[in-house]
Amino acid sequence: MSADAVLTLVVVAAMVVCLALDLLPPDVVTFSALGTLLLAGVLDPSEALSGFSNSAMITVAVLFIVAYAAQSAGVLEYVAAKVMGDGRGMRRALARMILSVTSFSAFLNNTPIVAMFLPAVRDWTHRKGFPPSKFLIPLSYASILGGLCTLIGTSTNLLINGMYQEAAGRSLSMFELAWVGVPCALLAIAYLLTLGPRLLPDRSDPEESLFGPGREYLFEMRLTPGSPLRGKTVEAAGLRRLGSVFLAEILRGPVSIAPVKPTDVLEDGDRLIFAGAAEGAVILHRIPGLVPSGGHDLYHEIRRRGEGKVLEAVVSRSSPLLGKTIKQGNFRGRYDAVVLAVHRHGERVRGKLGALKLRPGDTLLLLSGPDFLKRWGRSREFYLVSTVSEMPRLDRRKTWLAAVALGGMVLLSASGILSVLKAAVLAAVFLIVTRCVTAVEARRSLEINVLVVIASSLGIGYALEKTGAAASIASIVLQAVQGLGPRALLAAVFVFASGLTGFITNNAAAALAFPVALSAAKGAGLDPHPFVIAVAVAASASFASPVAYQTNMMVYGPGGYRFTDFVRVGLPLHLLYLVGSVLLIPMIWSF
Repeated sequence: MSADAVLTLVVVAAMVVCLALDLLPPDVVTFSALGTLLLAGVLDPSEALSGFSNSAMITVAVLFIVAYAAQSAGVLEYVAAKVMGDGRGMRRALARMILSVTSFSAFLNNTPIVAMFLPAVRDWTHRKGFPPSKFLIPLSYASILGGLCTLIGTSTNLLINGMYQEAAGRSLSMFELAWVGVPCALLAIAYLLTLGPRLLPDRSDPEESLFGPGREYLFEMRLTPGSPLRGKTVEAAGLRRLGSVFLAEILRGPVSIAPVKPTDVLEDGDRLIFAGAAEGAVILHRIPGLVPSGGHDLYHEIRRRGEGKVLEAVVSRSSPLLGKTIKQGNFRGRYDAVVLAVHRHGERVRGKLGALKLRPGDTLLLLSGPDFLKRWGRSREFYLVSTVSEMPRLDRRKTWLAAVALGGMVLLSASGILSVLKAAVLAAVFLIVTRCVTAVEARRSLEINVLVVIASSLGIGYALEKTGAAASIASIVLQAVQGLGPRALLAAVFVFASGLTGFITNNAAAALAFPVALSAAKGAGLDPHPFVIAVAVAASASFASPVAYQTNMMVYGPGGYRFTDFVRVGLPLHLLYLVGSVLLIPMIWSF
């Protein structure tokens, strides 16, 4: 290999390690890798920046606007609330949810779909007495299944199509992936409805019978000076029967009183630890003489204004507060909100909230002012923000406009009248002109971090191809399956791409696997088209790890899951897609 090829492989290896260990945000890592190749002279400026003008990156950017319109119109929220049905059986409700989400995700970005369905599904399971952990992994997986059925189903499909156009002048059609995606999706749905409920965890425990099913929080409250509760017993203070919460512990200086007896007397300075569901925060804040142990000044201000809302927010991997304590990150000043409690991957978090370092997937229970949802509801800093008590509102005018824009875009691109990019631009212009989306909202809908990852990955993929590094990796793959035939090579390419996806983002994995697949096909004298399809499927079929796909991270905390839950449920799905792809792809596209 040339010196440039070796340097490119070293940069790519360092990038993969940084992404796998989550040392820095993906956009920072990929852009830094691209910048290193530019500064080292491996790429000239036009080559390094070519990804930023690639049609795939621009198409993804425009589709963010279309997806935002569907989200803000309330369509998904309304449908999510209706989809779950009357609760006559877990499998029936699971089937309704999976089929609906799979259908939506074939045409819309996966993230807003899961963000809209997640609170509706979670609230429904609480009301019906089903564990949310039986539904939220299937919710994420269903969004992935649908995304593998159309060209616009995921940004990864568009990225691969853009690279294919640049490298070979060929393109995938709107529904070409459906030949593999639909049969595999049907098998995956059958698996999720039969074996899924047995393999999915049940995080319920005996304490749930005391305050109802669902995710539990620990609320730390304290008696205010001169509190009317001082000197009263727990029973006389009305703290025994509170519905969805119960008093679990009293902290009096260094002394812990637990279990709490009805006859225990409350004293000045007592800190009271309550356990229960999110709705319990509303109950506790109505009790005179009790305030949260932290953030009480802002708490009083919000209560005085009479516009406070109790919300749940899931911290994203793009949050600037990651690794910082709630106090260090100035959470109150930045968000105008008080953190009441934290739930982390199936566990109630206790201790001083101000000293807690935030992690991706943490679910925060907040008391906020009225503008929090407007300012941060669709921010990249949170995967999900949902109101504990309010129901979704449906804007019928926006609903029809969004439906017309989305339907027209699909029809025009599928019929070949317009390219996907032109159809998406037409839909976005229509939405802006009709005021379904304002110019400010259109700008805010662009997820710059995702676009930077895509554009940078395109440049890095070009470097792998230009320097011959991709050909070197492809020769190793060819030698590993030498004499075993084209199907074995196809399987090796699938495993290589999906292996990358287990450690880094699916867009970055696709960009790295694509030139290797192309070189492998060329080296074996085969048509590259089947291998391009294999990379598209493998890069998005991310089931066995919570960090491999953003929607998996979104349900990680709210579902109370552990890493092993995704391995146990997702690995069979991963193998299903591997076998299905290797069998189906050669039957449809010849080598």
